[in-house]
Amino acid sequence: MLDFSVFTPEVFKAYILNGLYFSLVLTLVATLGGIVFGTVLALMRLSGVKVLELVAATYVNGMRSIPLLMVLLWFFLMVPFIIGRPIGAELTAVITFIAFEAAYFSEIVRAGIQSIPRGQVYAGQALGMSYGQNMRLVILPQAFRNMIPVFLTQTIILFQDTSLVYIITAHDLLHGFTVAGNNLSRPRESYILAAVLYFVICFSLSWIVKRVQQKIAIIR
Repeated sequence: MLDFSVFTPEVFKAYILNGLYFSLVLTLVATLGGIVFGTVLALMRLSGVKVLELVAATYVNGMRSIPLLMVLLWFFLMVPFIIGRPIGAELTAVITFIAFEAAYFSEIVRAGIQSIPRGQVYAGQALGMSYGQNMRLVILPQAFRNMIPVFLTQTIILFQDTSLVYIITAHDLLHGFTVAGNNLSRPRESYILAAVLYFVICFSLSWIVKRVQQKIAIIR
């Protein structure tokens, strides 16, 4: 029979809390890094410069064609081989997630920029703005406001994907539950609780996304 009584607050503090902290930090860092890097890639694809377009398109299409788990294993196994020393599972996870998520955020940003009416671009040009000023002061602020719900949705997916770092033994939320379940000889209960916690967090974030969408719709 299932017995959840062994999962006391002390057990959560000893095994789960650090894993939850790392999963949340990884999600936040990968989201911010992915948006910054993804914005650069999106601007490269919209720059009109063939070389920049080709480089960005190759990177984005390449990353989007490979499973995240495979990219994670490549970084974990190949980077230490190339540089001659290990970099650790946690740092590998951060680098991999930023590099991988940038490809997806790039497409979100590109679509957001292209959704802005051309009249906004012409208005900036009529005021004598350069391409960079027009993009920074007119286009990107509007595009980012429209993209907030999509950014948050991608962040939820990213948080769910953090469980994949378990394969390289990084101490994430799932790893914490696994260690607790093995030490307490209650693996089934441990994975059930892990699923419940993932559901609660993701459902709460989904509710926030819905409210944000409603507020942005009112602003429009």
